[in-house]
Amino acid sequence: MRKIDVCLSPELIHLYDVPSLSVVVVDIFRATSCMVTAFAHGAKEIIPVEKMDLCSAYGAKGYLTSAERNGVTPEGFDFDNSPFSYQVDKVKGAKICVTTTNGTVAIRKSRKSPALFVGAFLNISRVAEALKNWEGDALIVCAGWKGKPNLEDTLFAGALIDLLQGSYHVADDAAMMALGTYREASANLLQAVKGSSHVNRLLGLGIEKDISFCLERDVYPILPGLKGNKLVLK
Repeated sequence: MRKIDVCLSPELIHLYDVPSLSVVVVDIFRATSCMVTAFAHGAKEIIPVEKMDLCSAYGAKGYLTSAERNGVTPEGFDFDNSPFSYQVDKVKGAKICVTTTNGTVAIRKSRKSPALFVGAFLNISRVAEALKNWEGDALIVCAGWKGKPNLEDTLFAGALIDLLQGSYHVADDAAMMALGTYREASANLLQAVKGSSHVNRLLGLGIEKDISFCLERDVYPILPGLKGNKLVLK
């Protein structure tokens, strides 16, 4: 049976043979949730970059731009890091360049995967379907927070593994831990993440509605994936 594993932080990505794996990158609060939302509202492509100056340079080429550092959007960008920012008319048909503290770093570090998908609770069933159709092993890369694991991404990893029971074998302890954590918390994910470090950071910014929205399942039946240096719908 195919194997699935979890990389709890992009800092651990060197431990995995990424070129042989389908990779799902997740940053629940909030980068990949924003990307899924943007595509659901008509975005044509998203280019993830690590540096703000590179993101700004894409703006000069006609791209809309989005930036986040430590949960806050610097001045001079078109979008902040809230999924609600992408539920507007100007997203339709737009090319967007995005840089975030954690999510775009995880995507760039995983880019050698032959089948890289962007995952969120918002599109989890479509991600599971894609992995069921993939013929090899898979890896869930959690964006975490500045190199450290976080709870919400780990919960998503466990939820996805739970959906893939019977199709994939849990490969290692990280995947087993994620699955166990999710099953213990699955009855009330919002309650489970209360008190976590990232949620506390976000609550300090007054964006409680983002937290609830990003934990909703299967709002958007779409699947973004990496093609070259850009994300497009698969």
